[in-house]
Amino acid sequence: MALVTRRGFLRAAAGGAGLLSVGGYAFGIEPGFILTRTTYHMTPPAWPADLHLRIGVISDVHACEPWMPASRVRAICNKVNALHPDIIVLLGDYTGGHMMVTGPVMPEAWGEAMSVLRAPYGVYGVLGNHDIWHGALPNMPALNGDPVRKALRDAGVTVMENDAVRVVKDGQAFWIVGLADQLALRRSHREFIGMDDLPGSLARVTDDAPVILLAHEPYIFPQVPQRVALTLSGHTHGGQVRLPEFAQPLMSPRMRWSQTYGHIAVDNKHMIVSAGLGTSLAPVRFMRPPEIVDIVLGSPQRIS
Repeated sequence: MALVTRRGFLRAAAGGAGLLSVGGYAFGIEPGFILTRTTYHMTPPAWPADLHLRIGVISDVHACEPWMPASRVRAICNKVNALHPDIIVLLGDYTGGHMMVTGPVMPEAWGEAMSVLRAPYGVYGVLGNHDIWHGALPNMPALNGDPVRKALRDAGVTVMENDAVRVVKDGQAFWIVGLADQLALRRSHREFIGMDDLPGSLARVTDDAPVILLAHEPYIFPQVPQRVALTLSGHTHGGQVRLPEFAQPLMSPRMRWSQTYGHIAVDNKHMIVSAGLGTSLAPVRFMRPPEIVDIVLGSPQRIS
């Protein structure tokens, strides 16, 4: 029989304590108490350098108790307001994404919390797959996502599902195009039918002003034409759990590792994928904390 040495026992105990500590952080601290701000300054090829625009981005709220209560949603929205963005965009998945909760946060509650959002050129939002699949929690009826749409509209958000809105800032126009969800109708565990219509949405753009595309899932990016200056997406949570040793996220097998988070540039096309705020499948984040995104387009010299 093999004997465990004192040194071996202490090493095993330290390893076990480390795992417990990491687990406690990943389940209790990072998803519920950490918030980061990620800033991008860029001028994509299809964006005029002299058109200065600051965008505040909120994605994947996944409101639920105790991880993302309405009070935390409000506090996060106030932090976005403090960036003084020209526009604010919401990238979907407002409802809870798992059942490891103490209770739901109903759309009226998180919507009221979001009503504090302010931007001089508007607040725009798209829906995510969870908003269509189910209600405030996965075991609650979806009602076709109508409660989510109503909560957003009551909060002053322009809800966009295959829509386009023309905005003029400092005498220069740009378009915001918002897609309906790409995974909206779930036929099986691996088969989905989207409600998105990229060609039809872009057909609503009636001039050559630059375009910002809002798409909850980043999967559409290969089909996005170079005509679009910037695509903004969420959904992946940046992998949610990031293990550098293996260099792979635990989520989003449909995307390459390089496309699950951050600034992606391919063939003169640009996309930013937010890590979002909440959690799905389980209330755990590790080395991919919740974030708000601050984007400055054009020369940053006139942006304070």
